[in-house]
Amino acid sequence: MRSQPDTLDPSPWMPFETRKRARDEKRVALLRTAVRLFLEEGYHRTPLSKVAERLNITKMALYNYFGSKEEILAELFRLGSEQYEAGFTAAESMKGDGLTKLRQLIRAYVAIVTDDFGMCFARIDDRELSDEARIAVRRAKRCYDSTFRALIRAGIADGSIRPCDPKLAAFVIIGALNGIADWYRADGALSPDILGTEFALRLTEGYAMQRPEQP
Repeated sequence: MRSQPDTLDPSPWMPFETRKRARDEKRVALLRTAVRLFLEEGYHRTPLSKVAERLNITKMALYNYFGSKEEILAELFRLGSEQYEAGFTAAESMKGDGLTKLRQLIRAYVAIVTDDFGMCFARIDDRELSDEARIAVRRAKRCYDSTFRALIRAGIADGSIRPCDPKLAAFVIIGALNGIADWYRADGALSPDILGTEFALRLTEGYAMQRPEQP
């Protein structure tokens, strides 16, 4: 009589995809915790031991994900840059005249600068980064500035924006938008949607071409 095979004990190891997903989730949690501490207390005043304490893990456990605090900051800038790039691409691809696209770009910018990663990109000094990472960040910032200028020029050309200096106008708008990162609080009374709508109107009303009223 053939003996029945022994029942195999379940493997103590999680499947690869499950382990990878768990690691990715922990990595995101680490980045979210780090960026909030950097924004609340300052980059220099936030040692990795404090990040680890907030996560209830050991400092050595952090090194399973990042080799240094500067490496964490570089990743935060990269994630922020990705958000801006996606928002800018969506604004540029929408239909409408230059003023319409400019206002959409402002709304997109507000949505990003009120998020932790976007706020980090706008607020924390990129001189904390290595030369290579800093060059990449500044290249991205120049690209965003160029997008604002291009939409302002397009608006001037199609008659939706008054003739002005696109470079100066872009400086005014971007400066005001980046200032949001200094005072915005997620638990405040103003939501990103409200801020986006208001800033899109207020920052462009002086540049918008007055159109004749329809009879």
